[in-house]
Amino acid sequence: MTKKKKKNEDPKVHEDLSGFKMDINSFGEISSSFSIDKINEFLNKNVEDKKLKDREDLKSDEKEKKS
Repeated sequence: MTKKKKKNEDPKVHEDLSGFKMDINSFGEISSSFSIDKINEFLNKNVEDKKLKDREDLKSDEKEKKS
């Protein structure tokens, strides 16, 4: 069997994450082109936390922030 060639194309990503690269070095350490704080900010804004969606105290906090 022949080996498949790897594609060198960049994956499709959200426009806020354009230029995001993640690599794993030979020691198993993960390095990325964005800071952890920027990644967390994006996730907080765009992804709903399933564990927290049924909590009443958090829903009331969201209503106060919108007012």
